[in-house]
Amino acid sequence: MSNKKGQPLRRPHGGSYKEKLDSAGEDKPVTLKERLGAGVIAKLKEQAELLKQEEADSARRKRQEHEEARQAERKRNENDFSYLLNNSSQDWKKFK
Repeated sequence: MSNKKGQPLRRPHGGSYKEKLDSAGEDKPVTLKERLGAGVIAKLKEQAELLKQEEADSARRKRQEHEEARQAERKRNENDFSYLLNNSSQDWKKFK
């Protein structure tokens, strides 16, 4: 966003901007982790773990449904004579 002439730059809302001094005496901006409370960080970590767990569960369910569908298709094909005839080996000599 460009600054138009005569308009001051806008600063983000959220209170005063505090800065810390590091060991060298230089200004160091406050990190988000330092600005947020410990309770908020704990809630965010719990939510992240919950989302990872839900994602893993959905992936497992999707894999299981795919496996069940594949097994059902294989069972249907085993009972279909025309499928077995079309996909069987044409070398009858090895069955003598």
